[in-house]
Amino acid sequence: MDRTSWHDLPSAVRRAAERHTGQVARAETASHGVMSRLACTVHARSGRQFVKGTRLDDPSAWVYRHEAQATLHAPLAPRVLWDVEAAGWLLVGYEYVDGRHPDLSPGSPDVSSLVRTLTAVSEVPWPETLRKKPLHTRWVDFLPDGIPAGLQGRSLAHTDLSPLNMLVTADDRLRLLDWALACPAPAWADTAFAVLRLISSGHTPEQAEAVARQVPAYRQADPSDVGAFARTVLAAWADMERAAPLPHRAALTAAARSWAVHRGPIRA
Repeated sequence: MDRTSWHDLPSAVRRAAERHTGQVARAETASHGVMSRLACTVHARSGRQFVKGTRLDDPSAWVYRHEAQATLHAPLAPRVLWDVEAAGWLLVGYEYVDGRHPDLSPGSPDVSSLVRTLTAVSEVPWPETLRKKPLHTRWVDFLPDGIPAGLQGRSLAHTDLSPLNMLVTADDRLRLLDWALACPAPAWADTAFAVLRLISSGHTPEQAEAVARQVPAYRQADPSDVGAFARTVLAAWADMERAAPLPHRAALTAAARSWAVHRGPIRA
């Protein structure tokens, strides 16, 4: 998606936002992420804030509202500070999180921070006032044997556990950003997604699962359900890679295949 910079916004939109931020001296457009039309760090009288937004006539505008609502319920997420609609735009202001992206390779101390965050997220139920299709519905085309009961959970799940959506702060807390893809899922789903990220960062499937088992929800999950998850995410990611091949998708699909093979035979 083509990005709009802060200073290219209509002046009425900037004025509406500055009622919350104070006068903005400068703004830096985010270098990562592909979904947001506007994504920037603003430097204002009140300090730094992260601002996301899009035009109200954008078909994806509902996603920004959904993300803000999901973030309000999410542990270790940036705080939602304000939102405005003005001159045909929707903007949401978030707490600026000062940190670095984690190192998820074997032996990294950031892995322990990840475990603590996954444990906290796994304990939060899905906010039933927020409507969103559950994870198993997102994957319905890739479930060959119907939907296992164990994949029909109603916990809050982030579902996009890229290290680019994580920041480790000075106090060694790992914060999760970008809750746009949050949906109802099993309590252990985010930990299962993290297994894939650990494998792609150099862990063997055995090492990645040893880390995951430190999260009680994953440790208590039915192994057959986890196996179904592994096979389904492989099918979904392989399909995505075929439809729109990108280097990072190839690496993730390879990690998913490694984990699915570790979990048991893969049907053709």
